[in-house]
Amino acid sequence: MEQLILIVGLLFATVIAVGLGDKLKLPYPVLMLIMAGGFTFLPGFPNLRINPELILPIFLPPLLFATAQKSSWGVFRVRWRTIGLLAVALVAVSTAAVAGAAWLLIPSIGIPAALALGAMCAPPDPVAVESVAGRVHMPRRLITVLQSEGLFNDAAAIVIFQAAVASAMDGQPFGLGVIGSFLLGAALAILVGMLMGWVTGMITRLISSPVARSAVTLVVPFAAYILAEEVHASGVIAVVVTALEIKRHARAEDATERITRAAFWDVVELLATGLAFGLVALEVREVINMEGSAIWGMLPLAMAISVLVILIRFAWFGLLALLSRRNDGAPPPTSFKDVVILSWCGMRGLATLALALALPTVLPTGAEFPARHEIIVIACTVLLSTLVLPGLTLPWLMRVLKATDDGSGEREATKVLAMRAQEAAVAALRDNGLIKNLPPEKIALVREKMRRLHAELLDGGLSNEPVEERARRGRELAIAVQTIALDAARSEVLSARNEPGVDPEVVDRLLRQLDLRTMVMPES
Repeated sequence: MEQLILIVGLLFATVIAVGLGDKLKLPYPVLMLIMAGGFTFLPGFPNLRINPELILPIFLPPLLFATAQKSSWGVFRVRWRTIGLLAVALVAVSTAAVAGAAWLLIPSIGIPAALALGAMCAPPDPVAVESVAGRVHMPRRLITVLQSEGLFNDAAAIVIFQAAVASAMDGQPFGLGVIGSFLLGAALAILVGMLMGWVTGMITRLISSPVARSAVTLVVPFAAYILAEEVHASGVIAVVVTALEIKRHARAEDATERITRAAFWDVVELLATGLAFGLVALEVREVINMEGSAIWGMLPLAMAISVLVILIRFAWFGLLALLSRRNDGAPPPTSFKDVVILSWCGMRGLATLALALALPTVLPTGAEFPARHEIIVIACTVLLSTLVLPGLTLPWLMRVLKATDDGSGEREATKVLAMRAQEAAVAALRDNGLIKNLPPEKIALVREKMRRLHAELLDGGLSNEPVEERARRGRELAIAVQTIALDAARSEVLSARNEPGVDPEVVDRLLRQLDLRTMVMPES
């Protein structure tokens, strides 16, 4: 019962942290870290231990699925350069640098364990970054870079971590053979992900309840992960591909399902993050209890690696900025100001927590996992230094650099896409012959509704017109606008997601506005 109470308490503390973050205008991941650390050091606080082998299957599927749902195959095509340079190359460079430093400074850690540590410290958390970036009005072009980085960096780090841990457990050297195994596992994982995406589409078409269809998406990530691991493929890649396939097959008429699913996965991601923070705090408490005063000797090394992580990120973005000067139209960073902001936004989060918890306690021989306590302390120090300090000082940094954005570029992109949606809605009504068959006063009303649709997409608001007034204007016209015009507008917006140069964030926001408008209109 104590463990159940602890879990419920950690989840409740997560909700409180989010509420306090809104009131204090602070990023909630920072408050969650502080609260979790403070609570677990209270006298008599219960302990909770989960088998490390279960951590990744429990936390990774919802984490990766929630992140991948914010992306699409179109995003990968448009942002492939940024994703490759940041989500893959920077993760690999950071992993190698941290692993090299740990191997030199920690006796008997071994290369596999050092690489596992590097993989923990490598990936920034997109949830933590977005919770801070949105509050300081960061320029959209920089937010786009950070979002692109967050699309795949967790997956890249987790794949490296799993290969490193497997090498440590098997006693086999971490060599070029790992690359071949990874490529084979990745190919199988893509097939598994596409299969699970297709199966999910078949199941959701057989279920009429939007709530039940959203519930299916809770089961699917775990099923994809387990199935891939059973066939010795990458469960991480399988989950990401599954989410992208589900997003690819999204239909314009599934408005209610999209709203329900988005809210549902926001809650799942939030609670999973809070629980992981609490569990890591418990792990740190146990390390401190076992090491005693020896923990102070680990802190200088942990701080040195934290500084190394920040410097590597700064150097990498500095190099990209130098290269971008030779290429007109290159994505950020293009200036020293961009380099400073993007480097300061390398906040670690849930992926680092999950990998720290997943580190095995003992080897198959019965010996303790090499330098496990040092690895936990270093990972938590990197998390603390890259999350708390940047999270609290980023607003100040943005003011000093005068880098806040007035949103004019985003508003212009929204205006263009909203106009396309309006034109698609009008064309759909015209093609269906609805306008031709209506009396003149109804034609004028249709045009008025189309103008209001465009205005609502731009300002994000919903009509405050009373239900009685909408009914008076004609139930048959409201149904026509809902079933024909809005479906056409959503189809146009969905198709724009795969077009080069179109901001996926603008697409998703307009799509949510269209979905919400459908929910407040009369049903047929």
